[in-house]
Parts: sequence; structure tokens; C-alpha cells
Amino acid sequence: MNRCVKILPLVAIFFTLSANADVQLKDNSEILGKWNLYAEATKLDGEQKAVRTEWEFKADGGLLTTSTDPRGRTKEMKIAIKYSVENGAIKKQTTPGREKYESCRVVEKEGSNMILKCTYLYFFLTKI
Repeated sequence: MNRCVKILPLVAIFFTLSANADVQLKDNSEILGKWNLYAEATKLDGEQKAVRTEWEFKADGGLLTTSTDPRGRTKEMKIAIKYSVENGAIKKQTTPGREKYESCRVVEKEGSNMILKCTYLYFFLTKI
């Protein structure tokens, strides 16, 4: 009985860690195409801020982001940056023209939905 009591916390920790395990991408074929970035948040279960952005992952390592602001002066802004899939995570350029990258882990990928955890934000996406 005493042995079971000692093992029980280890089993609980194991299941907790495996439940929160990130999705490991094999290559960019799992994310190619257009994604609607509809929300971002500082915490996974925190308040989500609605955004209107489209991310298009291209096979050549390009990521085209298109943001829409119906009340803004420009209405639409397109930015092309680089990305790659390394060690199961997405490594994307932080600023166009600079070779500074951030790593984004896929926290959840189910059907046409995906949640990314980048350096400071969680991004909530739906495949278009």
C-alpha cells in the first residue's frame, strides 16, 4: 500500500506532462496553405483579443501575412517574412529584412484548428 502511495504522484505528473505535450511537426507540409488568425492571447486560457489576419505558409519557406483593418487608413497590409520547420517547431522571422527569428510551438492541432505558442503570445488559427 505504501509503495502505491509513492508511485501515484509520479503517475499523475506523467499524465499531466503528456496532456500538455506540444504537437511535433514533421515538416512544413502539415501547415502549408492559408490560415485565418482570428485571436491572440498572452495565456492559453486567458482573454483572447480578436484580430483579422491571414497567414499563408508557402512551400518555398515564405510566410505572407495579410492584416485587415476596416477603420484604418491602409485597410489592408501585407508583409512577407521567412519561416522554416525545425525540431518540430515553426521558426519564423520576427521582422522583414532582419535575420532575427522566434520559435513557435504547435500547442494544439486538431482538424482545421491550430494553436501556436510563440515568444510572447498564443495565436489561434483556423485553416481556410
